[in-house]
Amino acid sequence: MNKRADGSRRGGDERERHAASWAADTLGLERVRLAPVSGDASFRRYFRLQAPTGSIILMDAPPDREDSRPFVEVADRLRSAGLNAPRILNFDFDQGFGLLEDFGDVLYRDVLDGDSAGVLLPGLFDVLEGLATRVASDGLPGYDGPVLQAELDLFPDWYLGRHRERPLTGAERGAWADLCAALIDSATRQPQVFVHKDFHSCNLLQTPQGPGLIDFQDALRGPLSYDLVSLLWDRYIAWPREQLEEWMLEMRERIAPRIGPDEWIRCCDWMGLQRNLKIVGIFARLRYRDGKQGYLEMIPRFYRYLLDVLPRYPAFRNFQRLLEQAECAP
Repeated sequence: MNKRADGSRRGGDERERHAASWAADTLGLERVRLAPVSGDASFRRYFRLQAPTGSIILMDAPPDREDSRPFVEVADRLRSAGLNAPRILNFDFDQGFGLLEDFGDVLYRDVLDGDSAGVLLPGLFDVLEGLATRVASDGLPGYDGPVLQAELDLFPDWYLGRHRERPLTGAERGAWADLCAALIDSATRQPQVFVHKDFHSCNLLQTPQGPGLIDFQDALRGPLSYDLVSLLWDRYIAWPREQLEEWMLEMRERIAPRIGPDEWIRCCDWMGLQRNLKIVGIFARLRYRDGKQGYLEMIPRFYRYLLDVLPRYPAFRNFQRLLEQAECAP
């Protein structure tokens, strides 16, 4: 049978038409119509289509840009641990097309606020506990010192140097090196577990089976606190410090009972500094290297996160002074 495919939009791009044709062939259908769902900071795109069994998600991950094998492998790890990752219905690694279970459109980003946090966060904390204690981390890349440093370097290279045109001076490079050494030492001394790497409200979906996990292909074996701080220092909602510490201590009892309360808060704060410095650098790189608009406007929130945590640790005072300079601020 000569199967045909309709693109999701009139005049859709050639790869989109190819994806629709592949999906039709794979499902044994005459044609499918693709409706865009979302893209992300990578080169992946997602579409929704209707099959006889219901709605399905098509992932388009160009193989010259994205290796989809980690996504499929990590999905299996998560599901084997009883966590809610999408079922992989079919994947063609050579072409970079996959069919996935559809988790719907209700992102935690859109429903999580001060009124709903008491209802929604306990379920997310259950997932965090499962990630840290039940998901196998053997064989995953290590979130080690060189990786952490490479991420940190995005801040002076892409944010300060490229975006603000304000490179570090000699003395400032010393303060930066001291900060990086402290953050990396803290991270690598923590228990090393499965790390989702992007566990935050725009990668979590409400489903009838509980929180649905997506965008986990960059999973690593790394610091115990990382996924927690990803959730708490969110892109879309900022929580009061008192509330942050309450949640940190709640999760300490669940995943880090052998670490003292004060030490655990420091671990979370310093992990948050590493992550938020990286994010500011990544957002600048997305703009200048990849031409992705819109990310620069997200930088101020993460910059404020840095300036909230740094004053709590006198050892970082010199670096704090740098960030407080008007020429460095967003």
